[in-house]
Amino acid sequence: MASEQTSSEYISHHLTNWTYGYLPGEGWKVAHTAEEAAQMGFNAIHLDSMLWSVGLGILFCAIFWMVAKKVTSGVPSKTQAAVEMIVEFVDNNVRESYSGTSKLIAPLALTIFVWIFLMNLMDLVPVDLIPWVSGLIGQAAFGMDPHDVYNKAVPTTDLNLTFALASGVFILILFYSIKMKGIGGFAKELTMQPFGHPIFIPVNFILETVTLLARPLSLALRLFGNLYASELIFILIATIGYFQLPLHFMWAVFHILVLPLQAFIFMMLTIVYLSLACEDH
Repeated sequence: MASEQTSSEYISHHLTNWTYGYLPGEGWKVAHTAEEAAQMGFNAIHLDSMLWSVGLGILFCAIFWMVAKKVTSGVPSKTQAAVEMIVEFVDNNVRESYSGTSKLIAPLALTIFVWIFLMNLMDLVPVDLIPWVSGLIGQAAFGMDPHDVYNKAVPTTDLNLTFALASGVFILILFYSIKMKGIGGFAKELTMQPFGHPIFIPVNFILETVTLLARPLSLALRLFGNLYASELIFILIATIGYFQLPLHFMWAVFHILVLPLQAFIFMMLTIVYLSLACEDH
């Protein structure tokens, strides 16, 4: 695919989502170019991000369900041993970092860690493989130009998806803050900290609101930034032809450390933020 395009067109193609939305003058349609996708603006959905994230979520649930169904107290299978290690790892982190008593936090942390890790893991798939297969399918089934078929396989390189994940965490932060402290207690927390005198209420409110909003913002941008940069480096390496193989291998080996680390950071910050929401300051 790279040989039929300029380097800039190749990079642009790999960084463009499969987008369905409302195009002014043409109505609802699938975008055929990056320019059309940009014109759709907010009235659009990234089909590839939705399909890959939902599919990987179903895969996560299916694996854990099958292991739970066949669990044994004897010698465990390799899959059961791996699942038990992950569950124990997440459970220990929740016990150490969460000061509340909610039974939701551990399953939530497990879901966040495994789901984000699986989405990040797609970054190790060769960058040309999925776009090439998608192009062949689009050409054979719909008569499309392969260059007009887009399919980004790493959902966490989509800012919309990372903001959606962070927004879910933000909603839980607000829910637990109000549940544990009441509306009055939550309002007091926003207006009487860090300075306890009523004269500083406007200043306190601004500072606490910025701090509160910074939490989901940092979660979303940190995950997106790290994965987008990593994916971009893979794509840039792919543009140099056959010399890419040793560089691709070295970056992939290093990247193996980044993928679980970003999932772990997102999980731990979620646990810490929810623990702070449950504390009565």
